[in-house]
Amino acid sequence: MPIISDHFNISTKGYTDIVDITEHVQGIVSQHQLEQAQALVYVAGSTASITTIEYEPGLLKDLPEVLEKIAPVSKMYHHDDTWHDGNGSAHVRASIIGNSETFPIVKSALMLGPWQQIVLIDFDNKRRTRNVIVQITH
Repeated sequence: MPIISDHFNISTKGYTDIVDITEHVQGIVSQHQLEQAQALVYVAGSTASITTIEYEPGLLKDLPEVLEKIAPVSKMYHHDDTWHDGNGSAHVRASIIGNSETFPIVKSALMLGPWQQIVLIDFDNKRRTRNVIVQITH
């Protein structure tokens, strides 16, 4: 099975910044004119995640609010005792959601639901430039 690898960079604001990357991923997929394949979307780093949501104002508020209940920023984390960088919550949140997702491709199109977008979430406590890797297996 051949594998096509590509990537793009996204600048984020940190602090649970949610960025819609669907068009970036679809753009890479479209370049290859594949009848059937799979796309793995992966973000390098331990304080960011890849997932899907309906990218709309309500969920852009709901998801950070829920994550604040699960892994509050204000809590003291053992990670912070070790590194003193104050981003223990970012590591916990990213590990819960995960840093990759796989999507089916049919006729050069990502098979997403009508209200489903691929998002990168940056949990770190500063602005970052994130490298998103897309690997297509066909």
